[in-house]
Amino acid sequence: MNTRKYWLGQVGDFEIKQLRVFTTVVQCGGFSAAEAELNITRSTISIHIANLESRLNLKLCHRGRAGFALTDEGRIIYESAQKLFDSVEEFRATVNNLNATLSGDLRLIFSDTVSGDPRVCLPELINAVAERAPDVYITVDVASMSEIEQMVINGQAEVGFVPIHRQIEGLDYIHLFTDTCRLYCHKSHPLFDRPDAELSEELIDRQPFVQAGLKPHKDAASLIEQMDLRATAYYYETRLALIRSGRYIGFLPEYYVANSTQPGELRALKPEQNHYGLPLGAIVRKSARPNKARELFISLLRERLNLPLTSAG
Repeated sequence: MNTRKYWLGQVGDFEIKQLRVFTTVVQCGGFSAAEAELNITRSTISIHIANLESRLNLKLCHRGRAGFALTDEGRIIYESAQKLFDSVEEFRATVNNLNATLSGDLRLIFSDTVSGDPRVCLPELINAVAERAPDVYITVDVASMSEIEQMVINGQAEVGFVPIHRQIEGLDYIHLFTDTCRLYCHKSHPLFDRPDAELSEELIDRQPFVQAGLKPHKDAASLIEQMDLRATAYYYETRLALIRSGRYIGFLPEYYVANSTQPGELRALKPEQNHYGLPLGAIVRKSARPNKARELFISLLRERLNLPLTSAG
């Protein structure tokens, strides 16, 4: 017979802190991975989890040589904690939006080199936001496309900037511009000096190819399906490094290559056939709670880039 009592009583700041530690551990997949995210030691994390379990009178997770795993009760507590934090965030956003002075958070998350791309005009946008809403707290970070999508969907970021390989339900897409991606090799690669007439499709397909590590854009899928995939590098900088080794060929945006390499350093292989268009866009969560800082940023983005007033989503 189960005699455990689940009565909690009042939830205070200390319990909220412990729950945040717990949810971070779950999201990171274990204590070790959560150390860097929380900036505390594994032993301190363990103490927080043990105290939370004692406070709730529940076993939340298994940890040990077999790895980290949630119990059934732990899974329920994790989901409930997420709802709690969403409610707190919604309350905070509501209060901020009621204030005459625009305040709150503006969290921007960028893929790859987008934050430094002059076509996005990020410095000018940040300056305009700071001028109109100096009390807004701005956070700018970089992540992979899938991480950005998840952060915007989960409310961990207000606006994301990603190459639009796909469109996900729950997100609105604002098309900014389209890059032409071409297949490149370095001057130290065996194909660099081969005449175009000798660059058959079969020869190109036999070369070690570096891919982005995600499902390719629909226009690129047919181009790479027969290629010899030998390496993965999501970020343009790391993909360029592998191409510069002279061992790999790979697709990169033409604009990025023009601004990141020396003239004649790379060669586009059969550029008339090995190319595809990759749109880049800003993403926001559909039906997101009101956020004046986000709305201001999006309006400034549209104004700066001469975009239409409605999203492309």
